[in-house]
Amino acid sequence: MSDYNAVSTVEAPGKSRTLAGDAWLDLRSRKVFWIAAVLVVVILVMAFWPSLFTSVDPRDCLLARKHAGASGGALFGYDFQGCDVYAKTVYGARDSIVVSVSATLVAGLIGLVVGLLAGYFGGWLDALLSRFVDVMLAIPFLLGAIVLAKRLSADPQSNGIVAVIVTLGVLGWTTAARVMRSAVIEAKNQDYVTAARMLGASPARLMLRHILPNAFGPFIVVLTVLLGINIAGEATLSYLGVGLKGDAISWGLAIAEAGPYARTAAGPLVWPSVFLAATVLAFIMLGDAVRDAFDPKLR
Repeated sequence: MSDYNAVSTVEAPGKSRTLAGDAWLDLRSRKVFWIAAVLVVVILVMAFWPSLFTSVDPRDCLLARKHAGASGGALFGYDFQGCDVYAKTVYGARDSIVVSVSATLVAGLIGLVVGLLAGYFGGWLDALLSRFVDVMLAIPFLLGAIVLAKRLSADPQSNGIVAVIVTLGVLGWTTAARVMRSAVIEAKNQDYVTAARMLGASPARLMLRHILPNAFGPFIVVLTVLLGINIAGEATLSYLGVGLKGDAISWGLAIAEAGPYARTAAGPLVWPSVFLAATVLAFIMLGDAVRDAFDPKLR
């Protein structure tokens, strides 16, 4: 009787284990993941619902309040134009996040297509696309971004958002493509892909229904880290004067505007920098935690 119970316990039907399920079980026990996830959620809520954090209009500026200290609702004081630094910092999250997410989607789409085609078909197509990736990697990122962003935002009526999205997306897809290529090469040699091919599945069906879902884990990890990198990239371009401009509000613009007055009033420079650093760190920590959870060798 005990032997029967033991066998039935072992063979009892249950939910099949998957890589995503194992990764989630591992993530739930990681403090770093929860800290990063909470920070990311707070930043996203701040970006899309800034009115939950402040009722002040960030464009309500009075020169009479220039560099005034914290008072009332102005938790961080005022900048050189008499604008509420706290309100500008809160509203600055929106453009920074929108640009980063959009640029990451552009880079992810390019990297997905290039990596999937190169990894699945191999041969001359793989060699051609790999050399193209090498050429893109040979371009100094900052120099290429400055030249491309300046050219795309030449219109004086433009606020630079589309230009920065295109710039970061076009120059930031190479790592995603390489990771996707490696994952596809590993997945296409699995038995289930061979079986599907023998049953007459077309290349498009093999790539989209069988290979891509099993190669998506490492790809998502790269995009998560790329989100943080693109936030820093937007801030860098805006600081250099070739990024966001006009009526746009972002942390990079706030840092650039406050830089010349850092000795007079450090707050307008420090607070956007703190929020920027915390956001970039949160996305990178989240990406590292997800990477470790999806890689069985690191668990």
